[in-house]
Amino acid sequence: PPVDFAKEESRQAMEAALQKVREQLGKHQRLVIGEEHHDTQEKLTSIDPSQKDRVVGTTASATAEQAEQAVAIAKAALGKWAATSVEERADYLRRAAQAMRDQFFDLAALEVYECGKPWREATGDICEAIDFCEYYAAAAIDLMGGSPTGSEAAIEDDARNFDAPGEDNRLTYLPRGVAAVIAPWNFPLAILTGMTTAALATGNTVIMKPAEQSPIIAARLMEIFIEIGLPPGVVNYLPGRGETVGAALVEHPDVALIAFTGSRPVGLAINRTAAEVSASSNNMVKRVIAEMGGKNAIIVDSDADLDEAVAGVVKSAFGYSGQKCSACSRAIVLDSVYDQFLDRLVEAARSLPVGPADDPKTIVGPVIDSQSFDRIQSYIEVGRQEGREVLAADVGLLAKQGYFIGPHIFVDVSPNARIAQEEIFGPMLAVIHAADLDEALDIANATDYALTGGLFSRSPAHIDRGMVEYRVGNLYVNRNITGALVGRQPFGGFRMSGIGSKAGGPDYLLQFVVPRTITENTMRRGFAPPELES
Repeated sequence: PPVDFAKEESRQAMEAALQKVREQLGKHQRLVIGEEHHDTQEKLTSIDPSQKDRVVGTTASATAEQAEQAVAIAKAALGKWAATSVEERADYLRRAAQAMRDQFFDLAALEVYECGKPWREATGDICEAIDFCEYYAAAAIDLMGGSPTGSEAAIEDDARNFDAPGEDNRLTYLPRGVAAVIAPWNFPLAILTGMTTAALATGNTVIMKPAEQSPIIAARLMEIFIEIGLPPGVVNYLPGRGETVGAALVEHPDVALIAFTGSRPVGLAINRTAAEVSASSNNMVKRVIAEMGGKNAIIVDSDADLDEAVAGVVKSAFGYSGQKCSACSRAIVLDSVYDQFLDRLVEAARSLPVGPADDPKTIVGPVIDSQSFDRIQSYIEVGRQEGREVLAADVGLLAKQGYFIGPHIFVDVSPNARIAQEEIFGPMLAVIHAADLDEALDIANATDYALTGGLFSRSPAHIDRGMVEYRVGNLYVNRNITGALVGRQPFGGFRMSGIGSKAGGPDYLLQFVVPRTITENTMRRGFAPPELES
């Protein structure tokens, strides 16, 4: 469950963890390949985005040769791990979840410093990581036990009369093989844990390649896997440059599956390279699982509860500084409530506290790094050309301390404007007019992406239309559009948002396995040979 910071004991636990972790910053982490820890000449340096002169830690930066070594180690560990019972594999995941519970506030504090996540965002990320462990442990047992087909299925479902006397049919699942997990920085533990544990639960071995901005929390996850006794080589920790180690993993012929969350250009490049390698290989067709972002909208209907709509848009647009693939970056508002909604929206966004992530009152913290800062600033300039700027929150001296950008709102934006079509990944919101619901739905669907969307309306007919016509992977009605919970809101989009798989849902583990049918003729002729005595 989420942490309730209204309780004094929760606040005290977080403050103590922040102090403890702050005193431990600056350590160096090595690669983990099998049982060995490796250092490299090149280093990655993780910087606190709230205080850019503070080093959170450093890590080795893997080479292509070390990627080759990691693949060989993961491949060697595959046979034994795949042969391990699904119940035993699930037990490892549950032990990892318990280790995260035991270290909960320390892990959250590390995310505060490494990724600039305010208190609630950081603790929410740890909650989600734990949920992934528990959910995939249970789901793998349900999936991997093998399911009957034919006559056995007919026994379970009288409506399916597929009786086949003398024949036994079973549908089973095999792991795909070595999985490369390429994770983002915005949910640095949750998404890395989710992709990794999904692969582990289904019998694959894993090479974890964390984002360059968040390798320290990933090193902590690797330490947890070691602490719970996961066999060497089943998970390997390989931080490094994407163009070096990430590319080497994608191109390697023995990597069967790539699980990626990140930008559209990188995701499409991975998909293209994987297809090219598969075409030149006699071994396998690589599987790519990719989640690539969104340009998400919330529609505000003419009869919407504006208090709820304003709160939902503000939380969705500016939570974690808009650095979520599910974040709202477009508000499409019907003309009849446009001005009234804007007045409330601007004042609500203006009231959001901007500050360092370790400050408990902060809602809008820093953006992740200098590259993101510069990109968002360039889009702000574009927005000033394409719309009317009604809010540009001043961050004052914070701009010298870290990578701070306050909430920005642009109104009267054309549906085809760049700031209404391109993913920005920052605290920027474009507000767009719509004459009626027909036009609002057309505008909402007119992007390359299809990840999340929202509709605030009190009309049952309009809500029903939204459920049918609003083409997104996760549609939220009369609530914010971020914060999907594992098992409750399986998460993922389609079109240029991804391949359509749903993390934290019943079909996700199917991406990590190969289905296999076994048919046995049970009407054998003659006698079975006697069993050999040992």
